[in-house]
Amino acid sequence: MVETLIGLAGVALLSTQLYIDNTLIQVSKYEIKSSKLPKEFNKFKIVHLSDFHSYGFHKDNLKLLEKIDKEYPNIIVMTGDMVNKYDRNFEKFLNLAEALSKKYKIYYIVGNHEVRLRKEDLDFILEKLKEFGINILTDGKVTIVRKKEHINIYGIHIPLQYYRVINKPTNIDEVITKKLGQCKDDEYNILLAHNPLYFEAYSKQNVDFILSGHVHGGMIRMPFVGAVLSPERKFFPKYSSGVYEINNKKLLVSRGLGHSRNGIRVFNKREVVSITLYC
Repeated sequence: MVETLIGLAGVALLSTQLYIDNTLIQVSKYEIKSSKLPKEFNKFKIVHLSDFHSYGFHKDNLKLLEKIDKEYPNIIVMTGDMVNKYDRNFEKFLNLAEALSKKYKIYYIVGNHEVRLRKEDLDFILEKLKEFGINILTDGKVTIVRKKEHINIYGIHIPLQYYRVINKPTNIDEVITKKLGQCKDDEYNILLAHNPLYFEAYSKQNVDFILSGHVHGGMIRMPFVGAVLSPERKFFPKYSSGVYEINNKKLLVSRGLGHSRNGIRVFNKREVVSITLYC
């Protein structure tokens, strides 16, 4: 009898944890400091959304929108996989994007799921985002100006072959240098890069702060271990959640908002990332 009660209690606790991790949204707040940041951008706030995967939160994403509004961001960035590769209906993401675009300036890059869509579907999504006034940074750059000072935001698309589990090309440094070689060291440069697993290669470029997603926090997170699995089916991914640093270059990885069709989260809440820049 006692063993049965203990078993039922364990099931109830696990069920509660799974509900929390797979339904509720955490706002994770970070402060990023850099002496290179222009003074006009001190306390500049960025909300980072990633890996929405057409999930949808409550009616019309109202809970998600409320959490974002409470952060009062200057801009919003979306770092890919906002839909699923097998989707034919993109209403959940497009409704979210349209609602946010009415209040905020948004910068968006594609992830590996968007690139795997049918061409006509991806074209449809990108055209709708343009109609909303959202900046699409596919290997592109925008400059944000405040008075006489500015920062740059770059977007990079890593080709699909670099997401392979096996037979992955080895010339990633060459690919990234070709895309980011124009970054200037005397300017503050933010990079939107869906895949964080190439942080070492990004850090060799003149970028100061990289924002990524893709890993879903490792799906399952264990105490003292951290992330268990990456989408490439590799155990214990090196970059999965939070801030990392190489040679004064910082990477911030979002755990994301959704998951693909067969995904699940354990000890790994969905998150909105709120970043305040300081000089």
